[in-house]
Amino acid sequence: MGGSAGEDLEGKTVVYGITGGIAAYKAPLVVRGLKRCGLDVHAVMTDAARQFVTPMVLQTLTGAPVHTEMFPDLPHASYEIDHIALADSADLFLVAPATANFIAKLAQGIADDLLTCTVLATKAPVLVCPSMNVNMLQNRATQDNLETIRARGIHVLEPASGELACGWEGSGRLPEPERIVAEVKMLLSEHDLAGINILITSGPTCEDIDPVRFITNRSTGKMGAALVEAACIRGARVKVVSGPVMAEYAPWATVIDVRSAQDMLTCVKENLPETDVLIMAAAVADYTPHTYSRSKIKKGEKTAHIELTSTPDILATIRPLKEAKTFIGFAAETENLKSYAQDKMVRKGLDMIVANRVGESNTGFAADTNSGVILSPEGVIYDFEHMEKDVLAHKILDLVKERL
Repeated sequence: MGGSAGEDLEGKTVVYGITGGIAAYKAPLVVRGLKRCGLDVHAVMTDAARQFVTPMVLQTLTGAPVHTEMFPDLPHASYEIDHIALADSADLFLVAPATANFIAKLAQGIADDLLTCTVLATKAPVLVCPSMNVNMLQNRATQDNLETIRARGIHVLEPASGELACGWEGSGRLPEPERIVAEVKMLLSEHDLAGINILITSGPTCEDIDPVRFITNRSTGKMGAALVEAACIRGARVKVVSGPVMAEYAPWATVIDVRSAQDMLTCVKENLPETDVLIMAAAVADYTPHTYSRSKIKKGEKTAHIELTSTPDILATIRPLKEAKTFIGFAAETENLKSYAQDKMVRKGLDMIVANRVGESNTGFAADTNSGVILSPEGVIYDFEHMEKDVLAHKILDLVKERL
């Protein structure tokens, strides 16, 4: 995947502990997500965990032996003590799900099986993901134990809320695998953008015609979401001004929802004073209806005419407020990609522009990849072809970092 900061985690090791809760069925999906990041994963299971997911499944997905016994008949290497070797190998120690019993042992320093011994022996960061019945979670003993391990520097990912396997409703659900993997990436990534305030616009804008209809475009917010996550895991303080999208943004970002181009302009102006870097990844509608009908326009003639007026040009409007800030723009073009993007960069006073080819399969709007070029006032600085958007996001941030 390259070598950009935060772009991948190739060569790092996660020791993944699994305890005996029903949520252990999600463990294979967590492993798949970790492996996609380039991580080396070694699973450690308690006896109870084996009631919910088999070692064979995890061995197949990790590509490594699964550790289940404190005293195996045959050690994995004749010269190794398993729990020490595992503890020493970890760049991060993850436990998901973490039961109330495991958390109590961890808080008290009890080491009576392979997993607790290994956690106690590691000097790597530890991430614990509690999962249990809501009443067990809210019990004073469990809350005290969680407070104790947090005070020792152990990271705790708060459980999600909803319907629990036992039939109760409330907090105690194991977060989805994607959320756990994102937290791992955050903890393992180099925070080379720490202290930088980044404002990102994302998604489309919607220009309302009447209560039923509106004008919009094909943007889904995928590129914006990739930029938000990349900036967050690299330590930046991130705000995202988002038009209506189905995409989910990284949980560490502040998300401000807007609808129209005017809404987006207002929000960007309000947040610009505290911004170091502005990345305009949103696809802002060029036109809006001249008048808004408060009642639904009824179908009548075979042809209908809607008078349109230009939406505000956000970058042109805020250009006088740029000062020492870094402004990054995006351009989506079907032809003359470099020349149109170059012209836009000059007109808007941008430090850099990302020009995407659209109108082709597997690139641009709604796709997982983009193709195009990145330009600065000095000319083309990067070409990319069908590049995954999360990888492209890190490349953009690498180039931004060079200009800060």
